[in-house]
Amino acid sequence: MEENEELNDEGLGNPDNSQDSLVKVTGMYKDWFLDYASYVILERAVPAIEDGFKPVQRRIMHSLKELDDGRYNKVANVVGHTMQYHPHGDASIADAMVQIGQKDLLIDTQGNWGNILTGDGAAAPRYIEARLSKFALEVIYSPKITEWQLSYDGRKKEPVNLPVKFPLLLAQGAEGIAVGLSTKILPHNFVELIDASIKHLKGQRFTLYPDFPTAGIIDVTNYNEGLRGGKVRVRAKISTLDKNTLVINEIPYGTNTSSLIDSILKANEKGKIKIKKIEDNTAAEVEILVHLPPGLSPDKTIDALYAFTACESSISPLGCIIEDNKPLFIGVKEMLERSTDNTVELLKAELEIQLDELEEQWHFASLERIFIENRIYRDIEEEETWEGVIAAIDKGLKPHTTHLKRAVTEEDIVRLTEIRIKRISKFDLEKAQQLIEGLEEKIAQTKHHLAHLVEFAIDYFKELKKKYGDGRERKSEIRIFDDIEATKVVIRNTKLYVNREEGFIGTSLKRDEYVADCSDIDDVIVFTEKGEMMVTKVDSKVFVGKNIIHVAVFKKKDKRTVYNMIYKEGKGGPSYIKRFNVTSITRDKMYPLAGENASSEVLYFSANPNGEAEVVTVLLRQSGSIKKLKWDLDFADVLIKGRASKGNLVTKYPVKRIELKEKGVSTLKPRKIWFDDIVSRLNVDGRGELLGEFKGDDLLLVIDQKGTVKTIPPDLLTRFSDTMVVLEKWNPNKPISVVHYEGEKERYYLKRFLVESPNKEELVISEHPKSFMELVTTDWRPVLEVEFIKPRGKDAKPNLEINVEDFISVKGIKALGNQLTAEKVKSINVLDPLPFEEPEEVSAEDMEVVDEESIDNSDDDIATKNDGSDQTSLF
Repeated sequence: MEENEELNDEGLGNPDNSQDSLVKVTGMYKDWFLDYASYVILERAVPAIEDGFKPVQRRIMHSLKELDDGRYNKVANVVGHTMQYHPHGDASIADAMVQIGQKDLLIDTQGNWGNILTGDGAAAPRYIEARLSKFALEVIYSPKITEWQLSYDGRKKEPVNLPVKFPLLLAQGAEGIAVGLSTKILPHNFVELIDASIKHLKGQRFTLYPDFPTAGIIDVTNYNEGLRGGKVRVRAKISTLDKNTLVINEIPYGTNTSSLIDSILKANEKGKIKIKKIEDNTAAEVEILVHLPPGLSPDKTIDALYAFTACESSISPLGCIIEDNKPLFIGVKEMLERSTDNTVELLKAELEIQLDELEEQWHFASLERIFIENRIYRDIEEEETWEGVIAAIDKGLKPHTTHLKRAVTEEDIVRLTEIRIKRISKFDLEKAQQLIEGLEEKIAQTKHHLAHLVEFAIDYFKELKKKYGDGRERKSEIRIFDDIEATKVVIRNTKLYVNREEGFIGTSLKRDEYVADCSDIDDVIVFTEKGEMMVTKVDSKVFVGKNIIHVAVFKKKDKRTVYNMIYKEGKGGPSYIKRFNVTSITRDKMYPLAGENASSEVLYFSANPNGEAEVVTVLLRQSGSIKKLKWDLDFADVLIKGRASKGNLVTKYPVKRIELKEKGVSTLKPRKIWFDDIVSRLNVDGRGELLGEFKGDDLLLVIDQKGTVKTIPPDLLTRFSDTMVVLEKWNPNKPISVVHYEGEKERYYLKRFLVESPNKEELVISEHPKSFMELVTTDWRPVLEVEFIKPRGKDAKPNLEINVEDFISVKGIKALGNQLTAEKVKSINVLDPLPFEEPEEVSAEDMEVVDEESIDNSDDDIATKNDGSDQTSLF
């Protein structure tokens, strides 16, 4: 009855309740749900810090040890054995075992275990086999120091935690999703983990970064030790095979070749990138060939692959482990420290057990020697009872046991009685003494290890590295990534049109005026006759304002595009001239550029991508006593300011029209360009080495270690290879000196040449497989030093110093050059060049008028009115 009353209180036991009655789940949530959540967290999803295993993984490893006889076992058999300990289905056990096997550390596999590169799954468990690796047998198991517990049905014993003497959790990584909790510990490099453990034991600092089995390039700038909020950026390794082919040799962690190719094809279908076809030649190593249409920039396509496909992704680690049956959030540094400290404790426990066993062996060996050497076994001949035998032996031993480390027990005497007559008759006193001395040496060594436990642990880790470290070098290359702007690398896959009179822009206005190619992620900047400006997203059809005078694809943070404008403020008002640029805006907001008067009108407008300043002719209407009705106006005399500036006064009289008289030249200084060797990219932000100031037609000289020479425009999207040896501003009159080894003639040659064909890549060494470029210098008057190999039994030939200018004149780029020497060369070095005065170039200050940095980039939303000092009359 009480039960029914309780049920009625919860709204469950009243038979008269309608279907709309409320059911309280407070009790269920508190008991059942929290029990379930705790079970999932502790028993399924999150690994333990002690050994780095989830329960299913630990049970698999325990089963493999029980079945281990040195031969391979069918995985299906191992799975069946594991089910004695794991209360779940065979499929989940098999999947977990395949994941361990694919990490190639603990399990020696045989058969088709799948491929992490292609995403192919493993064969069925009945077809594949496994056994423990030598590393696992050495590092994971030690039954004497293992704590045991009953399995779920009480029939078997299983380990609470395996005594793992290695930071296994960090080596393999772990990922799991529980109820309201998840973990994602990234894998780290085997050798680096051992080195970090040794540094920790020595009290030195260390850092740990992930290393992925799929290799690739990683940016760990924000790794944050694997804690919540950290991030690792991963990229595929993409290189240029030729001008129309890219090759992907390494893929990002978390992807496979199938998913990567699918993402590339999807981006191609959406028009983000443009490719001709893809070939997947992946076998033991990744090789994906991406064929490009003719004329498409490989560098730009590589950036687009990173921006729009799975060739770049971001991984958010989350270090969560189980300690003392509770989830704990810690970083990888603390994980390694705890693991290393735990390894020291396990080694200590093993040494203590070993010491006890050695001392027991020494104790009994000493007793056995005393028992046989002193013929104590004869004392029991007259004894008729068992007690008498024990007492007789005990009495016979007492005079000889003073040097023993512990008292003689009855168990010891019983063991002596079990010695066979055959052993007594063949007893060798000398061998017995050698055995005791050998045990004493081992005992002394073990005690030494215990007294110097840290040194012993360091030697243990060094031995692991020596035995198992070969072939486990870092796979993922650590770099700092450059940020890729999607709008700069997206393929322009659609066309933009404008209806100027009606004020519409869009991609669907195909009957109207064509503006430019664009993409669906571009912004468009529009200027109207009323002196208003707006930036809006590309769309099929957008109204921006009637009488459009200029429309173009908008480039964010563009300081080099300068807009020249003359406008009339209000009806009958004065006219002003202004120059400005637009670097940042609020999208879809209309900005007034010609004052707040609704009757303002733009009289002249031009957009200049390099800050050009033209000369215009102003013609006034005949009005009153005006004498000068026509004069020229040079925009170069007007400073570039923010878009909200009012400008300079042109005239207060009515303007008839304004005509272009002379096209302008750039009023911006040549761009200063730097090379950042960290990301191997050019920039204009002052990062890295300054290459020089570049005008529109200036080029870069690029020389590769493979012997290729080319000149290219200083495009900020260009990617430079790791084999580049020269990168500088190209001077067409400056000779290039190259020492190369001619493979066919087996001699060193020196050549000197000028680049004859700009924007063309040329090979300056022969194509013989043994040919190579020894060195290159772009000094005006270089000097080289040749060091010769010392002949056997003779003195070495003195070093040869060569003035390159005297040795060879400037010849064609394809010329072989002059033979350097017929002797065997040890090394060739570049010495300090001879003095040379370079022809002086016209300085930027003399050529140009306006410095980019001095431009007033006002981004205020409200136009500021100038005071009188800003309104200089030009008439």
